[in-house]
Amino acid sequence: MNKNKPMPMLLIEDDIAECRRFRNCAGNRTDTAFVGMTGSSDEGLRILKARLPEGVIVDLELKHGEGSGLKFLTDLQESDLGLRPIVVVTTNIQSDVIYDRVHDLDVAFVFSKKQPGYGPELVLNTLVNLRKSLPYAQRSGADRDLQTIESPEERRIRIIDRIDAELSQVGISMRLRGRKYLREAIYLLVIKEKNESAAVIYQVAGINKVNYNSVIRAIQTVIENAWDSSDIETLQEKCPIHIDINTGVPSPTEFIHYYADRIRKTI
Repeated sequence: MNKNKPMPMLLIEDDIAECRRFRNCAGNRTDTAFVGMTGSSDEGLRILKARLPEGVIVDLELKHGEGSGLKFLTDLQESDLGLRPIVVVTTNIQSDVIYDRVHDLDVAFVFSKKQPGYGPELVLNTLVNLRKSLPYAQRSGADRDLQTIESPEERRIRIIDRIDAELSQVGISMRLRGRKYLREAIYLLVIKEKNESAAVIYQVAGINKVNYNSVIRAIQTVIENAWDSSDIETLQEKCPIHIDINTGVPSPTEFIHYYADRIRKTI
């Protein structure tokens, strides 16, 4: 396990809106990534055995799902797994008896959904901090990281989600065509470290059946739009790269290389 890689997590939650909040929260971070989400305790155990996440978030009730959080925790305790994930529970139940029971089932932390400040950010922060403090050797018989437990398609989606999150932070508009080209170029450069930005732009042009100059102009337009509409302090903080003195914005190649390098270090 490489603690510099995103922490792979499993969410067992039957509220679709809550799942979306957790997914969006993780997508805006570099230290977490979900390898599965389900509203079924049985399916959660299957995902756990197949994907071996380091962290598991369990909703205790699962009123609209299948089984219950308690069933998952009991089944997990009885399972012969090499991996012992860090498990946290979320619940609307406020009962010392229930809390004592789940702690007996090797739960590291219990979150009341009614407590002040509760939300995905708090839960993910706690898991990441527990990851740093709990020796991995006590939780797993194998040394595995995120790349060994996700499919190529899941990895592609994770990288694309990360790129989208980064582009949104600097105001790259989703309404403009250049955003799509920019995302594709960054992705190609991330997965092919020896590629030059010009080469990936040609690839993007080929994929979209347009010419090279059209791709460059569209990317330049979305960058200029972001620099015109976004707060300059935010831009300097989120994207501290060279600004072309003639245009007042980063060049497409500078921008693509910066984000490809930035994202490659976190996957």
